[in-house]
Amino acid sequence: MLCKVSSMGLLGLNAYEVLVEVDFSKGMPTFELVGLADVAVKESKERVRTSLKNCGFEFKAGRIIVNLAPADVKKVGPLYDLPMLLGILIASEQLKADLNGCCFIGELSLGGEVRRCFGVLPMVIEAKKKGFKKIFVPMENLKEGSIVKGIEVFGVEKIEDVVQFLRGDESKLLKGSFEEFNFSYENFDVDFSEVKGQYLAKRALEIAAAGEHNLLLIGPPGAGKSMLSKRLPTILPKLTFEEAIEVTNIHSIAGLVSRENPLISIRPFRAPHHSISTAGLAGGGSFVKPGEISMAHNGVLFLDELPEFKRDVKELLRQPMEDGKITITRAAITVTYPCSCIVVAAMNPCPCGYFGHPTRSCSCSKAKVLKYLSKVSGPLLDRLDIHVDVEPVEFESLNKEALEEPSFEIRKRVEKAREIQQERYKNLKISSNAKLNGRNLKKFCVLSSSASFLLEKAFEKFFMSARTYDKILKISRTIADLEGEEEIKDQHVAEAIQYRTMDRKYWKV
Repeated sequence: MLCKVSSMGLLGLNAYEVLVEVDFSKGMPTFELVGLADVAVKESKERVRTSLKNCGFEFKAGRIIVNLAPADVKKVGPLYDLPMLLGILIASEQLKADLNGCCFIGELSLGGEVRRCFGVLPMVIEAKKKGFKKIFVPMENLKEGSIVKGIEVFGVEKIEDVVQFLRGDESKLLKGSFEEFNFSYENFDVDFSEVKGQYLAKRALEIAAAGEHNLLLIGPPGAGKSMLSKRLPTILPKLTFEEAIEVTNIHSIAGLVSRENPLISIRPFRAPHHSISTAGLAGGGSFVKPGEISMAHNGVLFLDELPEFKRDVKELLRQPMEDGKITITRAAITVTYPCSCIVVAAMNPCPCGYFGHPTRSCSCSKAKVLKYLSKVSGPLLDRLDIHVDVEPVEFESLNKEALEEPSFEIRKRVEKAREIQQERYKNLKISSNAKLNGRNLKKFCVLSSSASFLLEKAFEKFFMSARTYDKILKISRTIADLEGEEEIKDQHVAEAIQYRTMDRKYWKV
């Protein structure tokens, strides 16, 4: 007897339907699994066989052939255990059930428990698109799957429960409910009100948040570079539900969503150690999981001690920072993950950290300083829109009792600037000023005559590249938006220029 059970698979961020076809016939006892399955899928045969016996079902002797269609796409992971077991029960006539409109996902233990799987959210979303009415997922993934409206999601704890459900006892399974979720955005342990002084750096972070600009903080140890960077998410606009789904999708594939609160409702902040590999940053592995740059999608990627990262890791960032996506190609698969995030890099100006310090002398030779700074290439430096010199904080600033401006006040200005940008680019596929390209740059970055003259003089004096010129226009546009100005004026351009002259101070030693 032939039975077909629908399931889902993952190819990067995209899910696709997998049809588990089970044929049971008389003959020499055998259990064959075909359909381009990896090792974890092939081992499903032993998990399914043992689960059936330990749950009181009979593993009938006969010829069993399981095909995972489409056969030309590699199947990865143990999530086909549950549909495979149900297919064997129906094909061997131990269970009669109508599986039309139903989809099944789940790994089995030897005792018949259904274990948690990765990537359930994108699979539930795709199941809904395919027209499935019901989807059965592991109990631990129930809240994650219930984020999606328009499809009934059931949590399965044991295979006996799903069998009884298919026989008509619907009380055996718990149905997920979207209304359970409470979206909270104020979950930060840090705030800008705790930062004393550093007004230039805080202003730069506000501009970066308002226009989605990448940022470089350079200064001596203890000046507050990491402290400032960790507070950037507190002034970013709140995630929309659609953005939250995008972020949760990526974290679901990586297996990093919480069982209790699966929907990620605050912007991610990822801070990988400088020993990270290219695969760790970009993504990779046999399953091609997302890397740190994709995990920071719609949030912040913080690279502390930038020169200490391996050169190939740093240079890997150049194209994703421009495109907002990263494509990983392996022998049999090509996967594209989104990675639209604000990259914040922090570094010391020299190995000892005190080159250019106002009060402490630097112990490094000129050659050492140049060698250290050369670890950050010109093309990468050019892609970091805003460069900020983080000076040591004076005692008077640290000792004063008055609180600084809190994050929620800064966020109000940032959100207002983002609203202006959304209205301006509503008919274009542009989310912020940092995403403007050459075609739209002149159209939306209109300079006053005095601002144009100022930029021309700065271009000639500092020997700017075309990319630097574009970056200054974008930063000027954001500064004008923060002030509610449609035309870019000379003061906006002047402020933008000061954020692009840091390489003249340090990289021209």
